[in-house]
Amino acid sequence: MITGSIVALVTPLHSDSLEVDWDALKNLVEWHIEQGTDGIVPVGTTGESATVDVKEHCAIVKHTVEVVKGRVPVIAGTGANSTKEAIYLTQSAKEVGADACLLVTPYYNKPNQKGLFEHYKAINDAVDIPQILYNVPSRTGCDLKNETVISLSQLSNIIGIKDATGELERINFLKNKVEENFIFISGDDLSFLEYMKRGGQGVISVTANITPALMHTICSHILKADIEKAENINEKLRSLHQAMFIDSNPIPVKWLLNHLGLIKQGIRLPLVELDIKYHSVMIEAYEATK
Repeated sequence: MITGSIVALVTPLHSDSLEVDWDALKNLVEWHIEQGTDGIVPVGTTGESATVDVKEHCAIVKHTVEVVKGRVPVIAGTGANSTKEAIYLTQSAKEVGADACLLVTPYYNKPNQKGLFEHYKAINDAVDIPQILYNVPSRTGCDLKNETVISLSQLSNIIGIKDATGELERINFLKNKVEENFIFISGDDLSFLEYMKRGGQGVISVTANITPALMHTICSHILKADIEKAENINEKLRSLHQAMFIDSNPIPVKWLLNHLGLIKQGIRLPLVELDIKYHSVMIEAYEATK
């Protein structure tokens, strides 16, 4: 069910007030479904989960679920560096009908591996909903080690991992050591094709915010083992994959979406709008995809 190109959806904000732009969110979701996006992740890192408040967070998930109406999976970002808060967000996502939850490793407080296991076990035990681990140590300062992933894969509600490390040897090591139906999802646009070639089922993608149809097509080709076609299309996206991280995510992707007329300007402090020196880089990277 959870395969292919899954967009790490931005959270549109009104440029004058920085309140959530609910109409733009609805339009983005409808556009993604029309373009073939295989799944939607609201309020992940790209959705500014670190700066929306808890009430907004829950409302964004609810709104997304209501617009999607079961047409594609909704995987709600519900991770937090407080286990209690992560349980609350995960329970809220379940109550509004999310299909699964994405749980980033606790950031800033840097738990050890035992703490990580107990954190995820507590969420697993508290909320009966499919849960995907999310490892992105470059942002959290916390690395979920392979041995801990193996232990967590045995828990009833933990169904997979989003790996944003870009370290491809991890999937090689894990794929024959975890539970049989464990899902491997790339969280790194630059290496996702190789990750999927090694057995990954999909990607949670920032680039998919901009080129959803192309990302869907690439993933479809890989899942059908038509690697050459996938690589040819992905080569057109290489500059865009790189440009998405020319500054802290989601600064570049939100600027480009605004440039394309899909959302208003609006990003919350401490993030600021993209520096003008990068504008031409973003435009050139987008034009290269055509």
